[in-house]
Amino acid sequence: MFEKVLIANRGEIALRVLRACRELGVRTVVVHSSADADSLPVRLADETVQIGPASSRQSYLNAAAIVEAARQTGAQAVHPGYGFLSEDADFAEICAENALVFVGPPPQVMAALADKSTARALMRRAGLPLPPGSVRTLPTAAEALDVAAEVGYPVIVKAAAGGGGRGMTVVRSAAELPRAYARTRAAAQVAFGDDRVYVERYLADARHVEVQVLCDGHGNGIHLGTRDCSVQRRHQKLIEEAPAPALRPATLDTLAETALRGALSVGFSGAGTVEFLVDEAERCHFLEINCRIQVEHPVTELVTGIDLVHEQLHVAAGTPLRWRQEDVRLRGVAVECRVNVEDPDRDFAPAPGRLERFRPPGGPFTRVDTHGHVGYLVSPHYDSLLAKVAVWAPDRDGALDRLDRALGEFEVAGPGVRTTIPFARRVLRDDAFRAGRHTTALVDRLLHPPTADAAPVAEVAPPAEPAVPTPVPDIRADTDPAGRTPVTAAPAAGPNAWRNP
Repeated sequence: MFEKVLIANRGEIALRVLRACRELGVRTVVVHSSADADSLPVRLADETVQIGPASSRQSYLNAAAIVEAARQTGAQAVHPGYGFLSEDADFAEICAENALVFVGPPPQVMAALADKSTARALMRRAGLPLPPGSVRTLPTAAEALDVAAEVGYPVIVKAAAGGGGRGMTVVRSAAELPRAYARTRAAAQVAFGDDRVYVERYLADARHVEVQVLCDGHGNGIHLGTRDCSVQRRHQKLIEEAPAPALRPATLDTLAETALRGALSVGFSGAGTVEFLVDEAERCHFLEINCRIQVEHPVTELVTGIDLVHEQLHVAAGTPLRWRQEDVRLRGVAVECRVNVEDPDRDFAPAPGRLERFRPPGGPFTRVDTHGHVGYLVSPHYDSLLAKVAVWAPDRDGALDRLDRALGEFEVAGPGVRTTIPFARRVLRDDAFRAGRHTTALVDRLLHPPTADAAPVAEVAPPAEPAVPTPVPDIRADTDPAGRTPVTAAPAAGPNAWRNP
């Protein structure tokens, strides 16, 4: 195991990694911006280095400053958390060149999977089912129109370099497509430095289900079951649960086994998440592989008893996986709610400010991951996530009731401060959600109940702060001349002993 790890992040995930390191006897270095100089991770770290001003481009995205901080403090490894540089292959390569271990997959694997078009091609080769659409990127609007006509509307135009819910536009008719295509390419260039896009069928009434995988550098891998992340606004998750509810055992098996096969096929190592859309017929469609710890990892930890950050660090240190697939047993149900400093009544606009009251909930089987405290200034410079409330119970109804109780106890107040707690409690009481029949359309339905004369409108995920562009290797799939992929039959289900009894 490492003697010292540098944590290249902030907020609750920096604190989560810091605590895992402390439990493993590893010293920590926390880098921070001037805006986070008095943050809880900075207070608790063994060493700290200020690497820049409040702007994330000059601090948390400043690879040179982070590497120099690691060299000066003698850190052996860098844990990137999620967001920022966590999926940046260039940064991982720079770490390697400076004799630093990047806690994540090899740079070449990250580079391939960061490009959504390349990732689709690789997963198609591995036998994963893809949504109907183009495998390669589409350089002209005319080609996008051809693909859309073949797969049928609505379609979604996606940035090849996109991620985190950004760089996507839903299009419902051929008349809308040329403008949406141009707009998405322009937004992708600004956000990611890469304007390539592809088109696939938009599954409007689908579940967003993902599989947690753990792989080591010795060719071993396991899956840790499913999570449902269908409660989303603008493709950003709000409530997550494990295991995914109301799916057939064969579907759960297919998702888990397919996800692990896809990850191992590209030489993945570390903690990763393979994401799917599951339609009404429970057909599974591959979306992407995330090469980092996920915001929603606590629900998997609660149902498996496996500390994912501990395992990330062990794998990064070269240790073979300490778990076998037969060791993984899911017990009960866990549900997590993200508490964002946003105003749902103003289309989830950020509502930062200083916290005058902050009292997280407690009680049995209730976990709160947060960096907030009384007097803390929620900065407008960064993501609006303030806390995650995760609960466990023997069954889903009990877990939902416990989460509703916990959110009712959570006090967050300050001038101008609003949170997503009231809206989350509304979701928890929705009949479709309680029955496990919800889809990714749930939040829009609650916010904008459909009317008979309402006209469909193209949906655009708002651009985020520009990310550091990642070069992508030229990996081509075996496709037809148009680069399209049909609906693929799901592989047969296998043993399901890992599922929740």
